[in-house]
Formats: sequence, C-alpha cells, structure tokens
Amino acid sequence: MNTKTVSELLTQDVTLQQVSVKGWVRTFRANRFIALNDGSTINNIQCVVDFENFDEALLKRITTGAALHISGDLVESQGKGQKVEIVVSTIEVLGDSDAETYPIQPKKHSFEFLRENAHLRTRTNTFSAVMRVKSSLSFAIHKYFTENGFYNMHTPIITGSDAEGAGEMFRISSLDPKNPPLTDEGDIDYSQDFFGKETNLTVSGQLEAETYAMSLGKVYTFGPTFRAENSNTSRHLAEFWMVEPEVAFMDLAGNMDLAEDFMKSVISYVLEHNKEDLEFLDERLFNEEKSKPQAQRSEMRLTEKLKFVTDNNFKRVSYTEAIDILRNSKPNKKKKFKYLINEWGADLQSEHERFLVEKHFKCPVILFDYPANIKAFYMRLNDDEKTVRAMDVLFPGIGEIVGGSQREERLEVLKEKMAELDIPEEELWWYLDLRKYGTAVHSGFGLGFERLVMFATGMSNIRDVIPYPRTPQNAEF
Repeated sequence: MNTKTVSELLTQDVTLQQVSVKGWVRTFRANRFIALNDGSTINNIQCVVDFENFDEALLKRITTGAALHISGDLVESQGKGQKVEIVVSTIEVLGDSDAETYPIQPKKHSFEFLRENAHLRTRTNTFSAVMRVKSSLSFAIHKYFTENGFYNMHTPIITGSDAEGAGEMFRISSLDPKNPPLTDEGDIDYSQDFFGKETNLTVSGQLEAETYAMSLGKVYTFGPTFRAENSNTSRHLAEFWMVEPEVAFMDLAGNMDLAEDFMKSVISYVLEHNKEDLEFLDERLFNEEKSKPQAQRSEMRLTEKLKFVTDNNFKRVSYTEAIDILRNSKPNKKKKFKYLINEWGADLQSEHERFLVEKHFKCPVILFDYPANIKAFYMRLNDDEKTVRAMDVLFPGIGEIVGGSQREERLEVLKEKMAELDIPEEELWWYLDLRKYGTAVHSGFGLGFERLVMFATGMSNIRDVIPYPRTPQNAEF
C-alpha cells in the first residue's frame, strides 16, 4: 500500500479505501483521536482509534511529537472541521517522544521561546505555514526569471571587494589569530593568507552579476549575503538571502517595469498556491492586531495587503516630488513623524515611505532619482549632477522592499565617483573593464528575500522567517 501525504488524503474524494500515512502526533485525545501532521499542509488528519483493539503499552507511546505510521480506512468524517478521517487498523511507532521534556506542547508559545527551539518550531502551525509560503516564493522567483529568459548564476560568497562601500563585512582568514604574520609596518600581512589578499563574506552579488549581464543579457542571482552590522532590530540579520537581477540594454524605466511585474507575479503565485496557509496567517495576524492600541493597528489584513500589490498599478514618483508631498503633509506639519522632513536631501525613513503608500497614493509606489550623496557609487549620475537613476519600491506595512538603479556605464564618470569615495581602482579593475569593452546601458535591483517573506506572511520579526537566524551574539544551531 502506497503511503499518502496528509495533504493528498484531505483532498481525496474516494472514501472507504485502505490508506497509509506517516507523520507526527499533534494531539491524542481521550485515547481515541490522534491528530496527525506530516508538514504537507497546515491541516491535521484525524485518526480514530478503537482502543480496545490496541495494546495499552502501545497507546501510552502515542504522545505529542511521536512519529507514527498509521493504516486504516479513509471514511467520511463524523465530526466538524474535516471532510475525511481514518479509522485506524494498524499503528507503528516510528519514533517515541519524551512527553515530559518535549518543548512544543499543544498550547500557545511565545515567538521568543520558539526561537530558542528553532529546530522544532516548524512543528507549530505558524512556522510550518511560514516555511511553506517561503518555499513557494522561492519557486515562484526561479519560475518567473526562467520564463522571462533570465539565466541563473551563482556569485562568489568570498570576495575581495565591498559592493556597497559600507565597510561592514565579515573577514575571512586562515591566518593564526594569535600570531599572524606582520608587514614591516606592523599590519597583518594578508599576502600570506589563503587567498593572498584580504577577503570577506559578500554583501551583494550585484557587481559580479553585472559582468555576466554584459555577455548573457539577462541574469539573476539568488544566494546568501552577509552584513557585519551590530544591529538587533526586527528587520536586520547578519546572514540573509538576496535576489538580484541584472539586465543589459535596460534603462531605469525598464528596471521599474521589471520590478513591478516581478513582484506582482511572485505574490500572485502564493495567493493562488498557498491559500490555506495564508488564511491561517491572516487570522493569526488579525487576532494579534486586536491586542494592540488602535493607533498601532494595521488598516489592512494580510491578504488585503497582498492583493493591494497585485491589483494596483505602482505609482512612479520622483524623490523631489515625494519630498514636497512629505514636507507639506499633516504628519510633518503637526510633528507626528519621528523624523521630520525639512529639506531636500533627507534620507527617507519607513514612516515616510509608508505614508506615501498607505495614506497619500493608496497604492504601491516606486520612488526614483534620489540624491547622489545618499546612494551607492555605481548608480548612474543624472544630467543635473545632483541625482542618480536609483529606484526604491515601497509596499504597505513595510516601506522599501526593493532597491535598484540604472548602473553607471560611463568609465570616466565611474572613476570620478570611486575617487570621491576613496575606492581604489585596482580593487575593481575588472568592474571598470566592463566600461572599456563594449559598455552599454544596464540596470538591476536587489530584493532581500526574507523581507519579502515577512511581507507575504505578516510576520513582524525577520528572525521568524529564516530557519536559523544569525544575529549579533547569536549563532545557535
């Protein structure tokens, strides 16, 4: 007899058939009703046991968390909440669970407690739903790019350059930390290190992706990136995943078109394929919001936010126009913003971005043409020499979710930008070569994958959308 998943059994139309299923016990009530889950769906299948037909010693082993193999007849359910159930004929305990010490008991647990038990937290409804949605988003991303003619590339995790110019990178070294070789000046001699130079974990695959775009046309990366930023906020991780498409012969307008179409596509995919998980997460978030003060509650439910993205055209607004709107807005005039907008050149905060999306335009927004001095060196300088062809995509509840730009394709302009920021040309000689040998307009953007998962699931802390979060003073599991 073939073993079926719980998801397959719950969608069966044919009853009165012998079935076999394996999973973990969620609850065992009255020595009669086993709620079994195998991770294939948020729903459990009820397995009805006639305890007179089973040895008492066996039944005592059926505790929360135990792994079972159950066979029996699939019948129409007598109770509410499920269409079918299994009348059990055989039970095999595949793995016992210590009832006294098993952490994930059938009760409400705090997310902080579940982070301490991250190896078991996907046995809860919330985290199993989050990870199924995350898996669907990952598939939808690869599906979108493949169907649109992009080539996937794996950019280096170990790098000798700092793509963002932020300087907050994790150093990689095989030198003896207690007795490293030193130069005549007393500095660490990295020429004797494994790679013969100072190297770090990458903060972005963008620069390497640009090199491939300038020969393959359309490429994308989807891989781990690292930031040694000593931040303990709910939006920061030291290790996270980035999605970064790069396209040759595409300007800023094309980049905005791509970002909008891409985001609508991947969110539409989960709306279609993860309905039960999203319904559960929507209800969870709604109940959580009810406990907050009225002023802090979200005006939209989770599925409303997702459809807000898929059903609306993204409004395109220049940074300069956005500053005028924010400067003259009621929250700014009445000093309700934490960060007041007084002049052009301010770096926008989440509260400003959310105001533009949720209150002013009432649709997703793409801001473009930012001040050059608050953006990265590789962004194309506009003719006004004050702004660059950058863009940020803003969503409700979260603010910026995508950041990108048309890249600076002019060799001399790029050299000048690097000189201003003290970025040595010899460090990025290969990047400059792209501007010497067949340079062309090209653009791309970056999407923090876990930020997208937060938006799609309604989770408020980024540590709850990655299996094992890496944060300051924390590298457990």
